[in-house]
Amino acid sequence: MGKFVNNVDEFFKFCEENEVKFVDFRFTDMKGFWHSISYNIKIVEPDQFKNGIPMDASSMDGWQPIDKSDMLMMPDVETAFLDPFTADPTAVVFSDIFDIYKGELYEKCPRSIAKKAMKYLKDSGLGDEAYFGAENEFFIFDNVKIVDSTNCAMYEIDTEEGEWNDDTNFSSGYNSGHRPRKKGGYLMTQPIDTATDLRAEMMQVLEQVGLDVMLGHHEVAQGQNEIGVKFGNLVEMADNVQKLKYVIKMVAQLNGKTATFMPKPLYGDNGNGMHVHQSIWKDGKNLFYGEGNYANLSDFARWYIGGVLSHARSVAAFTNASTNSYKRLIPGFEAPSILTYSSQNRSASVRIPYGAGEKSVRAEFRFPDSTSNPYLAFAAMLMAGLDGVKNKIEPAGPMDENLFKLTLDEIRERGIEQFPHTLRGSLEALIRDRAYLKDIMSDDFIQAYQHMKFKTQVWPYEARPTPYEFKMNFSC
Repeated sequence: MGKFVNNVDEFFKFCEENEVKFVDFRFTDMKGFWHSISYNIKIVEPDQFKNGIPMDASSMDGWQPIDKSDMLMMPDVETAFLDPFTADPTAVVFSDIFDIYKGELYEKCPRSIAKKAMKYLKDSGLGDEAYFGAENEFFIFDNVKIVDSTNCAMYEIDTEEGEWNDDTNFSSGYNSGHRPRKKGGYLMTQPIDTATDLRAEMMQVLEQVGLDVMLGHHEVAQGQNEIGVKFGNLVEMADNVQKLKYVIKMVAQLNGKTATFMPKPLYGDNGNGMHVHQSIWKDGKNLFYGEGNYANLSDFARWYIGGVLSHARSVAAFTNASTNSYKRLIPGFEAPSILTYSSQNRSASVRIPYGAGEKSVRAEFRFPDSTSNPYLAFAAMLMAGLDGVKNKIEPAGPMDENLFKLTLDEIRERGIEQFPHTLRGSLEALIRDRAYLKDIMSDDFIQAYQHMKFKTQVWPYEARPTPYEFKMNFSC
């Protein structure tokens, strides 16, 4: 479906035709969260799209000190769409952050970093377009309880699909008994799949906000789902991930449910990934295509994969950006942590989809998840891949066997690297391995990002005892 407007004049005509009352200017912080300022349409002027809108950057974690807090939101008018959830007609416009002190796009603005990555690709001469396609898995739950206090820590989540509800007396007095069971939900239909109509509503609302929706289905775990949308260029796809997460969470909320993209909310069942398909094009040709080679991969594609895998331990700081991310990346749950590639094989970190022709050959990176900031995750993978092309880095593999069956000794014997096991590990790897990012991420940004992640994720997580630790250690 794409854009609704192409320029400022069309934007105001769009607002008039849709009787817009408010304009919601939104930007993304380093964590990947959306923030917004809503303006009455009466005072929105064309010059604001050129000159920017004031905002306080000191209130964003890791951004500006309070004595240099003034920044500008620079609206990208071509991203405008109607918010389907507000009571009064509201137009949403994505914005970049502009640094008034340096007179340039802000070095800590994720969307601006993604734009720098696209510019780097073009300036390098290696390609002129990077296409990304994200598959964001999510859970739909009926209820969530969380306690995090000095003397108590607990969570409890519930879905009517959970096998723990087999003997529950529901208020309706009826328990159907139809449930997907642990690891049993993939492509299930009603009555086992309880989210058919809810997904259909999500898919239709996603179309309303400009995404081309291709499919929806139940995923492997209890309460787990996926909705597939069409690929786009790097920035466009990152924008679409933000839209998709917003729509899915809001539609669930309005239906008395709650949706989460958290990687591993259920112990012992599959987790949520964000598989990311990638290819680089130049002069209208797919540079990943190499007829007759393994899986029709070109040398360019193989080196690109080699670059991402060789830098994967530091790339993980952006693609797997939470402590919970690494609970998903353990053997046995279709979440790969062995840094190799393969055709069709979902146990490898990089899969080459079956039957891809000249236009559709691509690499599917299977380790990322939706706790990542999509702008930073996509940009980091692109820069790592291009570093692989420039230096002709060969990836380990291909390996077409079930890698989940390999022991740690067998993995080491074959000289295959593994993904980091913790967020701390990936952040420490980023300290050692970040030269490939220097053209789009400043040292100041990387230091601020690392500090923010340690402060909000690593240190609080490491400081807290868990119920399992009590179970194992209380009687010692």
